[in-house]
Amino acid sequence: MRMTHLLALVAPMAMLLPLSAQAESWPAGAKEAYMKDCTAAASQSVDQKTAQQHCACGADKISEKFSTAEIKELMSKTKMPSVELRTKALDAIQACRATK
Repeated sequence: MRMTHLLALVAPMAMLLPLSAQAESWPAGAKEAYMKDCTAAASQSVDQKTAQQHCACGADKISEKFSTAEIKELMSKTKMPSVELRTKALDAIQACRATK
């Protein structure tokens, strides 16, 4: 009986761990800016819903594979990211590619 109570207490916390780790990697406002820019670009090739799914997938991949500093560099409006970082980003989001 005690094990059931313990499991009921720990399970929700364990499920929140990936969310807290993911939320920390994006600097404030960067994910929203990424989604806005990405959706605008993708919706030129595919419908709005597909564009949003593609961009959300890309944001998740970036969250998984990049540090906060790398995301800041990728999202910088003043300095072009390094070729290596851009290549790493393109490789990371390749699985999210949206098609007509």
